[in-house]
Parts: sequence; C-alpha cells; structure tokens
Amino acid sequence: MARYIFITGGVVSSLGKGLMAASLAALLQARGFRVRIRKFDPYLNVDPGTMSPYQHGEVYVTDDGAETDLDLGHYERFTGVSAHQGDNITSGRVYRDIIAKERRGDYLGATVQVIPHVTDAIKDFAQSDTDDLDFVLCEIGGTVGDIESLPFIEALRQLRNELGRDNTCFVHVTLVPYIAAAGELKTKPTQHSVREMTGLGVQPDILLCRCEKPLPDGERAKIALFCNVRKEAVIPALDASSIYAVPLQYHREGLDDEVLRHFGMTAPAPDLARWDDILDRYEHPEGEVTIGVVGKYVGLPDAYKSLNEALVHGGMANRVKVNIRWIDAELFEKGDDEIAARLEPMHGILVPGGFGERGSEGKIASVRFAKERKVPFLGICLGMQMACIEGARAAGHAKASSTEFGPTDEPVVGIITEWMSKEGLQQRSAEGDLGGTMRLGAYEACLSGNSHVSALYGGATTISERHRHRYEVNAAYRDALEKDGLVFSGMSPDGLLPEIVERPDHPWFIGVQFHPELKSKPFEPHPLFAGFIKAALQQARLV
Repeated sequence: MARYIFITGGVVSSLGKGLMAASLAALLQARGFRVRIRKFDPYLNVDPGTMSPYQHGEVYVTDDGAETDLDLGHYERFTGVSAHQGDNITSGRVYRDIIAKERRGDYLGATVQVIPHVTDAIKDFAQSDTDDLDFVLCEIGGTVGDIESLPFIEALRQLRNELGRDNTCFVHVTLVPYIAAAGELKTKPTQHSVREMTGLGVQPDILLCRCEKPLPDGERAKIALFCNVRKEAVIPALDASSIYAVPLQYHREGLDDEVLRHFGMTAPAPDLARWDDILDRYEHPEGEVTIGVVGKYVGLPDAYKSLNEALVHGGMANRVKVNIRWIDAELFEKGDDEIAARLEPMHGILVPGGFGERGSEGKIASVRFAKERKVPFLGICLGMQMACIEGARAAGHAKASSTEFGPTDEPVVGIITEWMSKEGLQQRSAEGDLGGTMRLGAYEACLSGNSHVSALYGGATTISERHRHRYEVNAAYRDALEKDGLVFSGMSPDGLLPEIVERPDHPWFIGVQFHPELKSKPFEPHPLFAGFIKAALQQARLV
C-alpha cells in the first residue's frame, strides 16, 4: 500500500512547494523507493492550456498529451518519472466531471454537494493508479486559507482519517521572514499559518520553514512548541545557490529522515552521487557562453521555465555556464541596428515557441541574423515555423507567412486539422475550442540518416518528442525551402508533417516542431540542447 505525503503552503505564495515536493521525491527515490508526485490546482480552469503565460507561467505537456502545471516539470526533472494525465487535477476538471455525471443522472436524483461528491472525487484522484508505488506526494496549489483550496484540504483531512496517521504525512511549507529593522527572524506568521491549518482539521506533521537567514535553535524550538510538532520536525529551508542544490540541502537538514521516522520506516542512506555531480558541474564550470532567447513572454521567466532549465542542462553536459539573455522580439521590429546591437554579443540564438503574431517579424529577423552571421541557432515550435517563413522569403516568396497571423497568399505555415497518432487518425476543427484543437503529447519523427540531427540523437532513425501546437509547416513549400538551403531532416512517420529542419551549410542551424525542453533532465540533458551549447562554446572561442 502506498503512503501519502500531502504538501501544503502557508503565509505567502511562491514558497517553492513544487520544488520541495520534487526534492523530497528525489531523496526518497535515492533511498530505493518508488515515488510519484501529483498536483492539485484549486483554480476553475479545466487545465492551464488556455491561460496566458503571464498568468500561470509555462504549460507543461506530458507524453499522453495533458496540459499541466509547470511544477510537473520539476517533478520529472528531479525524478525521471514521466508524468501523465492523472498527475494534475484542477477544481475546474473536478466540477466539470461531476456536473457531467449529474446531467447523465449518475447520482440518481441526489443533491450534489461539495461534501461528499467533490471531496470524494478528489480522494479518488489522489488514490488512482498507485498500486506499484511506495510514496505518493500530493502538492496542493495556492495558500492555506484560500477559499478555492478548502475542498482539497477537507478531502485530504478525510483521507487521513480513512488511511490512518501511519500512512499519511502532512508537510506544511511556511515563511519565517527576517525583519531587518529588528534584526530578527519572526516565527509568528508560521504560527498563524499552522493555526489556520488546524482550524481546518489538519495538524501538520513536519514544517518546512523558508528563511533567508539561518534559523536559530531557539526559534526552531519556539515554532515546535507553538505549532505542536517535534523540534526535529521543524526543517529550515534557506535560499539555495541553485535549485539543483536543494535535494542535498534538504537531506543535510534531515527532511527525508524525518519523513521516514514519521512513517516508522528505515532505509539505507540515499545514494546522492548523481546530485553531487550535477551540483559540481553547475558550480564549477570551465567556460561560459551567452545565449540570446528572442521571445514573446520574456517579461516572466516562468513562461519559459523548462527552456531555461534545458539550457542549464546543456551547460552541465559541456561543463560551461550558460548566461541567458531574454530579448523581446518586438524590439527587433525597429530596424537592423537594434538587431545587430543585441545579437552580435550572443554565442547562440534561440527562438522559442509561442502563439500569436506579436513579435513574429522580430523573430524572423533573428533567424535571418543567425543564418547570415553563421551563429548557432535553435528554433522551437513557432521558432521553427519562423525559420521556414524566413527561408521561403529568401527563396523568392516575399509574402510568405502563417495563417495564424491572418489570411495570406503564401501559407508556408497553416493550421492542421488532421494527423495520425498511435490511436489512429486525429481530427480537429479550425473553429473548435482553443483547448481542444492542438496536437498534444508524444509523437514519433523519422530522421534522415545523414542529417546533423540524427548524429545528435546518436544515429537514431526514429525519435519520440512532445508537441503542443495547432499550426504546421506546409510541406508543399519543401522545394522552395531547399532552394534556400533549408532541408527537412525529420518527418512524421506518414511523411506528411515536417518535424525538423536544418541547414547543412551552416555550423549549427536546427528548427524543431516539438518541444525538446520538456524531456531534458539535469542527469540526462537533451541531445539538442547539449549540442546547441557545444556549438555556442565553439562560437565563443572564435570571437
């Protein structure tokens, strides 16, 4: 039977519950346990797929096509366990399913209520598909006291009663702020947060206290006294030099030991050699490169969270520091002087995915700069599409564009309404709901045997990568693109959808329709990012 660890947050948001969950799971995994992490999101959207990146950060896509919270990216990167549809649930999804059942008459005329119907649905979600696991970590989004999170806390309270304290553990993440004027760390916010939790019927078992100064022994004892936990269960969580230092830091503070003690379990000491190597590569680079990311949502780094981490992983693979310069694509629509001034110092240029026309001409200008100046280039999703539009224009199709941006006589990129998957033919309507018209999840691509990208994948002829898009490059323009030197080096298995383009006459120029950043891990950097950073390092040595 799986044991459950419920992770809640108090005082303020953005305390790092997702990172804490991922780190704890990695520590338990390093002790030989089988783990899975799940995220409960209280908002009413069915999923984050239609939410602005400025509202919610990036949308993380799983192999089976779920659009999920970015915390699932942390979970995968830290544990290597692939997430799936059942690992992220929202209030919107719960209510949608319950109302659908009510309309069908599944409740036999009963009054549908938060208790028991909503809480039962949450409990069912938490316990589904857990037979082969030792630990299930459940992170509850938001902050305790939020109205929308109350059904989730209630459901977990019920689950503790049903499974017993020996099989459940509540870890509460709080803030112990430092007041500079007083020169003290203040424990009162943590006390109030725990009181809020106990008022909802839940007594935390372990407190993870985020603080920017070391937590003195006296304050730790005070928190334990007023919050009704053991002193050893008050775990300091100081700011770390890197997110990849967090598992090692939490182990030193005894977090995994305290969790096992709570469950009355013993286990061998964790094998943390993997994390020691990761941190060593991060903290002791032997060079550095600067990568310019020309995007649309650069005002919020979380909009490109997985991309940021994948670039760091590429640096780890080459033992170099990666300096990322986030550049608003709209700046490049002011003229060539602005482009040269900002991109000339870059050792590599990356145009990421996105939606909409804003900044598109700036992205195309960035592609042209990388092509003409022979700067290593990686285009992802929309970035690949912009590379194809640039290539078509250079080949004489001056009006080349995407139907995403409006009607065009030269649709180098157009909306896709059907494609083949493992389940058979998939069909969508251009007028359908935004959340249901995309090609989502893992799809295979067949690589050209003599291509650069095949070499990067170790000579593979078939790969599987995750997609999230509703527009595709029009294969009818293949001849025109090849005229400009841009070749299709990866296609869908049916040969209809371009998956990868590259320029054989360029030092390193690759565009991919999928999102390789979603599968990169610190202990297994994605080959495209490892290769991109290696090319950028070579570029840096030429400057």
